[in-house]
Amino acid sequence: MTRRTLTLLLASVLAIGLTLVAAVARVPYVALAPGPTYNTLDRYEGKPVIMVTGRPTFEDTGHLNMTTISVVTQLTLVQALRGWFQHDLAVVPRDVIYPPDRTDEEVKAEDQEAMRESQDTATTAALSQLGVPGVTHVLVGSVTAKAPADGQLRKGDELTTIDGTKVTGAKQLRELIGRRTPGQPVRVGYLRGGQAGEVTLVTSSTSDPDGAVRPVIGVQTTERTDYPIKVTISLKDVGGPSAGLMFALGILDKLEPGSLTNGRFIAGTGTIDGEGQVGPIGGIQQKLIGARSKGAEVFLVPAANCAEALSGPPKGLKLVKVATLKGALTELDRLRSGAATTPCTG
Repeated sequence: MTRRTLTLLLASVLAIGLTLVAAVARVPYVALAPGPTYNTLDRYEGKPVIMVTGRPTFEDTGHLNMTTISVVTQLTLVQALRGWFQHDLAVVPRDVIYPPDRTDEEVKAEDQEAMRESQDTATTAALSQLGVPGVTHVLVGSVTAKAPADGQLRKGDELTTIDGTKVTGAKQLRELIGRRTPGQPVRVGYLRGGQAGEVTLVTSSTSDPDGAVRPVIGVQTTERTDYPIKVTISLKDVGGPSAGLMFALGILDKLEPGSLTNGRFIAGTGTIDGEGQVGPIGGIQQKLIGARSKGAEVFLVPAANCAEALSGPPKGLKLVKVATLKGALTELDRLRSGAATTPCTG
């Protein structure tokens, strides 16, 4: 065997070996891929995605689809390299999706809780848009360790009064506590398991991003608003807060006569708060691709995601910029009438 032949043979063996390693070696990355889409006006596993009781509802034959992304884990080097060159995949460090300080199960639980909260805020935004009165309850979501509330308040407690003033919302709660200066006491009324209680807490302090110092008691809160109209959203194994806008639109379409879609296939994404503000989400490119592959003609894009969405939208998908629930309704009205909608801009 000549030296040249031996060199070529060894190089070939080495190349094959490296290829095999690349094909099986795991890398600390995950890929974001287009996930399923769900029509909020349709049914899922035999049940309406959105069920409303307490008021007559109306049917719409069109689509208001919420969109999702799928996370592909356990990537090999070859898969990661392929993903970097595929437009429908986004390869990101694994820690972006699964922080090292939390287990996969904890991340999944957080995503499911975010989905539940998005359903609540979507209901609040939609019913507020209709002028339906509701009663808001402020609940303890978590208690900061070694904070004034530690050992005094518990997760799930309903905060009812601050210094005798009725609590009507999380924002108002912060304002009531903010009337004190750090180190001063506040009386906090609460309900726990239906039993009323009260505790006096000496406030500590925190600094806002602008440097302002304000008093706190060391709780993170969530809101629950009870309405005479009951809204139930039935979707399993879907997490995250990004379906809020489409849930809110689906609720409104069911509660008002006429059709928001005019029979069209409209998809979208975006978080929403109780006041109807639409926020940005992740994986916009994958959601656009997933929606178009199912037949969507129009996609409602959160204003903050527009620049990213414009980097490569699927052919034939009309992008419409929205910043609020009211604005989204205006854009849908323009679509129905044939008027020009607000385009995404960079």
